[in-house]
Amino acid sequence: MDSLGFEPHDHSSCVHDSIAAAEAHCRQHALQFTKVRRRVLEILLQEHRALGAYDILDRLRQEGLGSQPPVAYRALDFLVTNGLAHKIERLNAFIACSHPGDSHAPFFLICRSCDAVAEAHREPSQGQLGAAAREAGFIIERAVIEAEGLCPKCQQSPTA
Repeated sequence: MDSLGFEPHDHSSCVHDSIAAAEAHCRQHALQFTKVRRRVLEILLQEHRALGAYDILDRLRQEGLGSQPPVAYRALDFLVTNGLAHKIERLNAFIACSHPGDSHAPFFLICRSCDAVAEAHREPSQGQLGAAAREAGFIIERAVIEAEGLCPKCQQSPTA
């Protein structure tokens, strides 16, 4: 299982590498990676927690990049549609993809205390979910799996 979000890492390298991967993905698929789309992805990459559309819009407004909700929603829709970000249903928020452009089936580990989110990968047709689907004669085409708990940092905190 591959995950990112809770363990220490070189965050500036993480952001740089993700932006470079997004640029390459957009070039390869002839997609327009506009200034606003890029900035929204950078905002999502700055933290390993999910952000709501209005949080993103507030930052865009402060930077003079737009003040109307459609600006943020269009950029987020582009990023999600093209595999550069994911929507976290539980939080009604968004997170940058840790493997931009790769075809994968992520699941999300969400800290109930600090809202940090780690993206992990596992094939949904494997494990108990896959076994239950096979038993029911069901073919999984898409699965959104979100688990809530405490991240390592919050487990150490006396207020968790």
